[in-house]
Amino acid sequence: MDIKVNDILEMKKPHPCGNTDAKKFLVLRVGMDFRIRCIGCGHEIMIPRVKAEKNIRKVIREKEN
Repeated sequence: MDIKVNDILEMKKPHPCGNTDAKKFLVLRVGMDFRIRCIGCGHEIMIPRVKAEKNIRKVIREKEN
């Protein structure tokens, strides 16, 4: 998958914080692990790339110029 920094990932399962945007995460770092931040509460998580790619439902990306 082509994931870049500042993409927003919509995951299959929500973050336990329970906010309305709990399924959306901002990508902060890409590599063998992803560092993602919950849009709802701001909690940052390191997750292995394989596990993250398996749980991604949709990638939201702003248009590049």
